[in-house]
Amino acid sequence: MKIVIIGGTGLIGSKTVERLRKKGHEVVAASPNTGVNTITGEGLTEALAGADIVLDLANSPSFADRDVLEFFQTSGKNLLAAEAAASVKHHIALSVVGTERLQESGYFRGKLAQEELIRKSPIPYTIVHSTQFFEFLSGIAEPGTVGDKVHLSPAYVQPIASDDVADAMAEVALAPPVMGTVEIAGPEKVRLSDLVGRYLKATNDPRSVVVDAHARYFGAELNDESLVPGLDPRLGSIGFEEWFATAPRRK
Repeated sequence: MKIVIIGGTGLIGSKTVERLRKKGHEVVAASPNTGVNTITGEGLTEALAGADIVLDLANSPSFADRDVLEFFQTSGKNLLAAEAAASVKHHIALSVVGTERLQESGYFRGKLAQEELIRKSPIPYTIVHSTQFFEFLSGIAEPGTVGDKVHLSPAYVQPIASDDVADAMAEVALAPPVMGTVEIAGPEKVRLSDLVGRYLKATNDPRSVVVDAHARYFGAELNDESLVPGLDPRLGSIGFEEWFATAPRRK
């Protein structure tokens, strides 16, 4: 089968491309730096010619509220229109666990707008809701940093490694459309403040965590249900220690 991966050169995209190519499929890693741009439409028609399946793994380059909404609306409309013209049989999008619960956040409003476009499209689809990636722990700590303190919510999270996400995306790509949402998560449920504290300690970061129930996550206040999956999610196998032991180190 021909499978096009939008965002195919990114963290999840590149790993998913590798997995599907190993299974013998023709896989196109589509992104602006390979000449495919879902905002301008450049290269979309050519990339999708003869495609059976499209995975949308792209993310907004800016997290400003207006930019995120414009990105997901414009990209979603252009991509779905091009897929309809190419008679694509399955559209798959990677989204976030808790999207519908976190509409205080401009980022999650953008993701919900993307999901609504998919549900209204005539193309069979699967939306994958993932929990937070371990690889983004540093970025999660930054917005709450004041001096040498990191203010973080104690809400529960169930983080997942990018390798487990890529495994799940490859599996979904080769399965029939579910016409709904599936959830994926890591093996350990832990408080966000505790998890980032473990990460800072493991990286010898001098900052300390301040537990703050009102600390915002991408602009939204959290509770213990905000970022965790519901019943029967697909669970990855890689926990924090195993992930950290093999993760590339940032200077």
